[in-house]
Amino acid sequence: MVSRKADVLDHEEVLMGDLILVEVLQGIRDERTFRDVRQRLTQLEFRDLGGRQAANAAAENYRLLRSKGITIRKTINMIIGTYCILHARPLLHADKDFDALETYLGLTVYRG
Repeated sequence: MVSRKADVLDHEEVLMGDLILVEVLQGIRDERTFRDVRQRLTQLEFRDLGGRQAANAAAENYRLLRSKGITIRKTINMIIGTYCILHARPLLHADKDFDALETYLGLTVYRG
């Protein structure tokens, strides 16, 4: 398992998803930093993570985890994780919500 972001960025194809882009950018307070990060992230290959297939699969995955007594805190995380599962893409993350998707649904992860 790769554990450092730099290793992932150096050795893997990195995609930026619409929902991830929103989460990253909305957390930046400084205007100059915001513009710089947005410009850099727009250079990555981009994917729309939502849509009917992802929504239905994310709801099914959420229900499966709930049946095991696990509650994912953020719907956006269910959609992101489910997209990665559906498209066999590893996810670079630092959010404990994805641990259950890794353990029970087969999400491949890199921890940042």
